[in-house]
Amino acid sequence: MKKLAVVAFGGNALLRAGQKGTIDEQEANAYEAGNKLLKLIKKKYNLVLTHGNGPQVGNILLANTAGKKLYNIPEMPLDVCGAYSQGFIGYILEQQLRNVLLKEDKERDIITLITQVLVDKNDPAFSNPTKPIGPYYSKQEAEEIMKKAKVIFKEDARGRGWRKVVASPEPLVIFNQKSIEKIARGGHIVIAVGGGGIPCFYVEENKLQGIDAVIDKDLASSRLAAGIRADKFFILTDIPKVFINFNTPQQKAIDRMTILQARKYLKEGQFGEGSMSPKVRAAINFVEHTGKDAIITETSKLGIDNGGTRITMV
Repeated sequence: MKKLAVVAFGGNALLRAGQKGTIDEQEANAYEAGNKLLKLIKKKYNLVLTHGNGPQVGNILLANTAGKKLYNIPEMPLDVCGAYSQGFIGYILEQQLRNVLLKEDKERDIITLITQVLVDKNDPAFSNPTKPIGPYYSKQEAEEIMKKAKVIFKEDARGRGWRKVVASPEPLVIFNQKSIEKIARGGHIVIAVGGGGIPCFYVEENKLQGIDAVIDKDLASSRLAAGIRADKFFILTDIPKVFINFNTPQQKAIDRMTILQARKYLKEGQFGEGSMSPKVRAAINFVEHTGKDAIITETSKLGIDNGGTRITMV
């Protein structure tokens, strides 16, 4: 049986800092990401891909607001905007990965699934928004927006500016998980849990409804990876390894750490809450539930032996 890997791309895999977000830019970035996935495909892995949507859903929300202001087009709630982003990001990834495979004379079905994820409407996260979405603003711009609307902005841990933050509830159930595993183990590539999935809850018995929140993409991907019994879980970011004492003269890259060491570093506050902490927690979650390794790295290091930071049980 082929090994199964879950690869979690960040939203910046398609839309990078400093880019405008044109379709040409995002397609080129997706093609580049697809090329890196070839290393895993050539190593005989079946694949499930997940992706972030922070930059994209932020742009959708801006367009949403402009459409309401200029043309009185009804604004869509955050969960619907998340569904928009799942569809168009999945389309771009699917198309460009197919182009990569065709160039290599390889053929696989690639299936994008719009994924809903069950959350608890009473999750304490709803009273403490922490998940950053959308573009970066200056402190002055963020303060002006907060005066006009009931939104919260927080400063990015890496000093890139201020971003809107929303509730990030715990993912409880990932819908269609059995189908995702079956399709992937059948040799096809599945794109799912985009942006952490579309958060929904039971407004009453047997009645689902969306809710205004963003589920952490890495944690939802970790839950999916554990649920489908993946052999490896890759979390992709924009730096090659996890660092302690980041951005200081004492900065040090970590090649490998156990989940006990990872928890110690988390307790010490070594990782930024808006950046690396969620990824480390997601890696711990996968390793705890499977006993298998999780790897945090950048896209260019994907599939390279000893690439990135490996999180292990012992």
